[in-house]
Amino acid sequence: MRIAAFTKNRTNPAYQAARLGAERAAAAFADEVLHYVPTTPDDPDEQVALVDQALAEAPDAIVLSPVHAHRVDPAIRRIGAAGVPLFAFVNPIHAVPMAGYVGADDGRLAREVARYLFARMGGEGQVLIVSGHVDSVTSIARVEAFEQAAREAPGIGVLGRCVGDYQRGVARDAVTRWLAGHNGEPDAVLVANDIMALGVIEALQAAGRRALVVGVNAIPEAITAIRDGRMLATADFNAMQMAYTATECALRHLRGECVPAQVELPVALVDGTNFQHWDRPYEARSVKTLSEILP
Repeated sequence: MRIAAFTKNRTNPAYQAARLGAERAAAAFADEVLHYVPTTPDDPDEQVALVDQALAEAPDAIVLSPVHAHRVDPAIRRIGAAGVPLFAFVNPIHAVPMAGYVGADDGRLAREVARYLFARMGGEGQVLIVSGHVDSVTSIARVEAFEQAAREAPGIGVLGRCVGDYQRGVARDAVTRWLAGHNGEPDAVLVANDIMALGVIEALQAAGRRALVVGVNAIPEAITAIRDGRMLATADFNAMQMAYTATECALRHLRGECVPAQVELPVALVDGTNFQHWDRPYEARSVKTLSEILP
């Protein structure tokens, strides 16, 4: 069997992990994964072209993380018209019926990491919010949850917002500009993913500022930052497990087995008390099979 796997970019380590997860699942079945990744990060037009390329190569199933909520829909409809089983991960797909979806509750994980941060702040202080791309489904859900958590905490104020496009350099530059242009100083920064959080830390250090920083993804470099005390915490949005499970579901489906329509992974917070479990490269991190995940 051949699985066409689509990830959003090569700049976010979480998608490096997702590709590894898909490969590990395929290897367990002695099958093959072909990767389709935009050269321009999160480019909808390029992902559309890659879907058409994959369809021309006739995969047995497709495992897809769409780069945009609706701009890839024309190509996704062509997947449906071709009758190729479609399994989504990270973001759900609405343009055609999915054979399966694997993800996590972005709102819940963002609320939990925000509430953890506010507790560590003693319930008082000013926060800066750094979002991903303005059209990103995951970023929209996470930022809404950050803001909801802040509204529910009387002593917490939102000092400002920056757009980091889910890119380290973009986030670093955006926060650098914000710090230079505002008199207020954040006590903490809520960041929609870890790779941006690392850029935020660089911006704070360059400006001689100190603030608690939290992110999302539990990428290895963020775990190192937590271990070293440069970053407070992250939420484990486990893209490697998502892609592994989506690929496993696709391969079982092709073999005529029943697989769940949706799998939601649990939320796990990582901080200085438990980082050891994640303090390893992706290749050394474990994944769970479908039978281990399902109740």
